[in-house]
Amino acid sequence: MAVRIKELPKNDRPRERLLQEGVDHLSNEELLAILLKTGGKDSSAKELALSLLTKLGPIAKFRNINIEQLLSFRGIGPAKACELMAAIELSKRIHIGKEPLKGKKIVNSDMVFDYYKHTFADEEQECFYVLYLNQQKKVICEKLLFKGTINYSIVHPREVFKEAYLTGATSFICIHNHPSGNVTPSKQDMLLTKQLQEIGKIMGIVLDDHLIIGLKNYYSFFENGHI
Repeated sequence: MAVRIKELPKNDRPRERLLQEGVDHLSNEELLAILLKTGGKDSSAKELALSLLTKLGPIAKFRNINIEQLLSFRGIGPAKACELMAAIELSKRIHIGKEPLKGKKIVNSDMVFDYYKHTFADEEQECFYVLYLNQQKKVICEKLLFKGTINYSIVHPREVFKEAYLTGATSFICIHNHPSGNVTPSKQDMLLTKQLQEIGKIMGIVLDDHLIIGLKNYYSFFENGHI
């Protein structure tokens, strides 16, 4: 039978230790236990936290964890998974000073790159995001539409324009990463961009740019005269 945190001596309880000794004295296991609050049917919060750390690897890897991975653990339901995802995202924003783009006016490609270079910093898979804009070029919303293998994502224009209609966007910007760091467009990148541009003209929803993000630089189809 699992030992509940409330059954531990006060000096061994994460919350009490935080109050008495300070947050910087707590282990990763104890910090996770505080966020989890409770464990599962057969485990305490500390045991569940240890299980997460053991199976998911070093704490640095938590920055790329997804909700499906968390839900696969016995003792973690939707509520706990959401709380952990929120805590992880907040830690990212605090660390890099990253503010959401929603409501902000996109004035150049550098602005988009400055935002997404942090998003892709430790990403090992190719991800495809779209920023949907209103007539004033202000961001209505950001959507992660696809996440592929280490160097390949499957993107269909249908999904891109479906979201555009749902959000009422008048234009959009596509962003994806090359985990290799090489921002040179592939033939697939060139073909997709051309398709999105041509469909956008017909639909009245303009493709403003398509950025490929690398480790320290980016490629803009607009700046290079392909849009």
